[in-house]
Amino acid sequence: MAPEGRDGHGPAMPHTNPASDEQSAASSAPPVRQFFSVPAPIKRIFDKFPLTIYPPNDLPQRLPSVLDGNRLFVFTDVAGARRGRPSFNPQCLKWQAYLKFVGVDFQIVPSNNHASPTGALPYLLPALPAGTLTPIPSNKLQKWAIEQVHCEEEQQMSVRWDVYASLLDNRIRNAWLYNLYLDNDNFNAVARRLYIDPSTSNSIVRAALASQLQQAARDELLKYSTYIDVTDLEAEANNAFESLSTLLGNNLYFFNRTNPGLFDASVFAYTHLILDESMGWKHNKLARLLRKHENLVQHRERLLEKFF
Repeated sequence: MAPEGRDGHGPAMPHTNPASDEQSAASSAPPVRQFFSVPAPIKRIFDKFPLTIYPPNDLPQRLPSVLDGNRLFVFTDVAGARRGRPSFNPQCLKWQAYLKFVGVDFQIVPSNNHASPTGALPYLLPALPAGTLTPIPSNKLQKWAIEQVHCEEEQQMSVRWDVYASLLDNRIRNAWLYNLYLDNDNFNAVARRLYIDPSTSNSIVRAALASQLQQAARDELLKYSTYIDVTDLEAEANNAFESLSTLLGNNLYFFNRTNPGLFDASVFAYTHLILDESMGWKHNKLARLLRKHENLVQHRERLLEKFF
C-alpha cells in the first residue's frame, strides 16, 4: 500500500523474505514433518479462506464508452486534478510534466496504486473507444508520447545521461525518502495527509499503513548503507544539487535543449516539491540546500509558470 515503488521514487512495499541459519538450526530443529506442519488453528483458517492470487486490477468501471481525451492517473486530490496542479508524488509529477512539455493533451485523474491495472502510478488511458483501451504504464509513456506528437527522442542511454540521472535516482531520492517518511514531523504533517488519511478512516488501518510506509523507507535506504545517517544523506543531496547546477549553467533547460525534455521533468519533479511550501513541510533542509543554486530555482519557477 506504499504510494511509491522503486520506479515511483519512494519506498517499495516491504517483502516477507524469511531466512534462517541452516547450520545453527540443524542440531535443534524438530523432525522435518513437524517443522513444516501448520498448526491446527491456522490450518482451519486457511481451509475456510484459502490463499488466492488475484489477477491484475481491471480498469476503472465507471469509464465512459468513449473517452473525450487522454487521462493520466496520478496521486493528487480532486481539487488538484480539477485545476491541473502538479502531483505531490515525484514519479507522477515527472510524467505529468513531461507530457505537458512535449505537447500531449491530457486530463489528470486522482488515483492510487490499488486502482491501477499495472499496480503503480502513473498510468495513462489514451483517448480511444473504451473497449480497445490499453493502459500505458510509466515505462512506456515516453515512447507513446513520441508516437503521438513526433517529438524528439532523447538519448537516454548515453553515459552522460546515466551519470546525471543517477544523481536523481539515488542521492536526491534517498534524501527525499528520509525527509518525507522518516522525519517524524514531516511524516505526520505531509505523508499522512497525502497518502494515508485519504485511503481510510479506520485508525487501526491508518496506523498499519504508517508503519509499513516508514519501514519500507528504512529498508530502501539500508540498501545503500548499514545504517541511516541523515547528515550523510543531506551531504549527498547537496553534492547532487551542485552537479545539476553546474550541468544547467546559464541554459534555460538541461543539455542546452531549446525546449524542456525528460531530464528537465525529472529534475522539476523533485525541485518543485522540495520548494513547494503548500506541501506543509515542518523541516526542510533540502529546500535550504537547493536554494543555494539560483539557476535550479529559476528552472523550477520557469517550468511552473509556463506549464502549470
